[in-house]
Amino acid sequence: MSEQPYAELGLKDDEYARICEILGRKPSDTELAMYSVMWSEHCSYKSSKVHLRQFGEKAPETDVLLVGIGENAGVVDVGDGLAVTFKVESHNHPSYVEPYQGAATGVGGIVRDILTMGARPIAVMDSLRFGEIDHPDTRRLVGGVVAGVGGYGNCLGLPNIGGEVVFDPTYAGNPLVNALCIGVLRHEQIQLARAEGVGNKVVLLGAKTGRDGIGGVSVLASATFNEEGGPSKRPSVQVGDPFTEKVVIECCLELFDRGLVTGIQDLGGAGLSCATSETASHGGSGMLVDLDLVPLREPSMTPVEVITSESQERMLAIVRPGDVDDVLALCERWGVLATVIGEVTDTGRLQVRWHGDVVVDVPPASLADEGPVYERPLARPADQDALQADVPDALARPRTGAELAETLLRLAGSPNLASRRWVTEQYDRYVLGGTVLAMPHDSGVVRLTDDSDRGVALALDGNGRYARLDPYAGAQLALAEAYRNVSVSGARPLAVTNCLNFGSPEDPEVMWQFAEATRGLADGCRELGVPVTGGNVSFYNQTGATAINPTPVVGVLGVIDDVNLRVPSGFTRVGDVVVLLGETYDELGGSEWAWVVHGHLGGRPPKPRLAAERALSAALRTAAADGLLSSAHDVSDGGLGQTLVEAALLHGIGATVTLAGDPFVALFSESAARAVVTCADADVDRLLEIAAEFDLAVTRLGRTGGDTLDVTEQFTTPLDRLRDVHEATLPKHLS
Repeated sequence: MSEQPYAELGLKDDEYARICEILGRKPSDTELAMYSVMWSEHCSYKSSKVHLRQFGEKAPETDVLLVGIGENAGVVDVGDGLAVTFKVESHNHPSYVEPYQGAATGVGGIVRDILTMGARPIAVMDSLRFGEIDHPDTRRLVGGVVAGVGGYGNCLGLPNIGGEVVFDPTYAGNPLVNALCIGVLRHEQIQLARAEGVGNKVVLLGAKTGRDGIGGVSVLASATFNEEGGPSKRPSVQVGDPFTEKVVIECCLELFDRGLVTGIQDLGGAGLSCATSETASHGGSGMLVDLDLVPLREPSMTPVEVITSESQERMLAIVRPGDVDDVLALCERWGVLATVIGEVTDTGRLQVRWHGDVVVDVPPASLADEGPVYERPLARPADQDALQADVPDALARPRTGAELAETLLRLAGSPNLASRRWVTEQYDRYVLGGTVLAMPHDSGVVRLTDDSDRGVALALDGNGRYARLDPYAGAQLALAEAYRNVSVSGARPLAVTNCLNFGSPEDPEVMWQFAEATRGLADGCRELGVPVTGGNVSFYNQTGATAINPTPVVGVLGVIDDVNLRVPSGFTRVGDVVVLLGETYDELGGSEWAWVVHGHLGGRPPKPRLAAERALSAALRTAAADGLLSSAHDVSDGGLGQTLVEAALLHGIGATVTLAGDPFVALFSESAARAVVTCADADVDRLLEIAAEFDLAVTRLGRTGGDTLDVTEQFTTPLDRLRDVHEATLPKHLS
């Protein structure tokens, strides 16, 4: 037999040798293709597994997890017999090649992950990162990605309730598109991706299979972009059809309600290769599949193409023989194509036939669960010490009131702090009628069912500059911000999902960043008492030899017993007292001020103060439950100054505040574990009691009212001027 092109498929010499050892022979072309996609970084986590284990080993003791790491998405108990499932995943490289379809199918894929758990999807979020806002390619990327996210989600009828949009030169040529979905179900409705029951039928339902997406996980997800902005190999990006996905969702939910499936798996990365091998392996069974029965869009497709196609809007269901007719009839009623393509066997082998010839005969676990695991070399980046030593202390700071006002305006209109309305108005935030809070509030809040006031809050946060300065602390700061954003709404943080975006794992310096960030996140979750339920690792995010800033994106889910008591982020009443909870330190390393005003990245990020975050969260929840707070807004990027700007502009209510200590530090420090809250005069004493109970520092800043932001003895800025600056940036550069 001639030499097989395994290297072109992304397999190393030793990996190919191991495949031959497993099989006791050379693999067929179809088998080789399956191993190449299933042993890719995207599917096997071969470079990250040794670090991700910490999320289980360090998990805090909790009784909220119903399904944890290892399934399509985690499932969390939220009370009253209800559960939610949520997860975030990346679609970075496809979104650079084809921005609209890359982003759209990223949304479609994460929605199917949630559906696979037996849940009804109820909302989506997204975390987006692009190069500099005035980079020649940024408008193309932002326009396509935002249209893709909005187009797919809007057509599905799912509200987009929050997320991020970040601009930084590190992402030029390698944007990040991280999509999150949340779904609701009752405990007894949980579905698992397992093929059990000898003789049960394997049913493929949904769209026909085409050539789109072939090789995506083995080539595109593991490719670095060259200096010209493209991968050296260019597989086709998946093409999404949200209208097909919508009927697939409703069809599957009825199948679940009627108890007609014993296992279910969506077809995403690696297509049928993944769905068949994972369900067989997790079910401890074998499977026989007749690949030529798969409905095709292009009849000339080869078995390799059929089994690795990543065509969207497809699901694989395991069905008892006696239920097959009912399943096919139900699918026909919904207009969903459904075909029996195989059955569960007791052979312990995944066997695939093509027109009667066996083209695959492998142990399914060798594909799904027993891929290579690497302990990649780690090396602290050569410039890390110098970077941290380059503290921002010597940078010129504004001193006069006029200089402070000018700095506040400059930050308010800077790309990362300016209004995101140009983006969010392209998303439907209120479809389905369950949205209680959405952008620009700190977290998205949705009611879970029509007959209950119980709801959940979600926030999605990250900061690549912080993580570049200190990956361990940067991951904890991302966690802390999402945890805080959920808390200011009045919700109790319950669980975490994450999307870890890094450069090449073959670079020891990148792997050091990854190891430190993972360790920081695991330690932080343990200290905050919120377990990781699952997530995604995205490697090879770099252009040439230059990796992106390490970017761990963290999603936190919280529960709120009565959504009528949720707390908005903006000032809502004139005459309320404005209070800062938490302590402010001189912490400007990695800050928006240092970056926007001086183009400086150096020093150390703010110190994560997780015990203080936990205390702040408890105090906010207590005050919200007592009905004391008319607003609450976390302090993060841009510091207290940006928090006051956003809180004032949300409803057009100004404020007069007095700053203690150095006014520059007071306004622009990004110290963590802080929030600005407002309450009536009659409730101040009770708020102070709660703060004392949780040992929180309290600073009474001033009072809401008027049409200006007035910083006593420093400056007065009209809200109209702030609004003009805050709103102008994105339309100016992106329209």
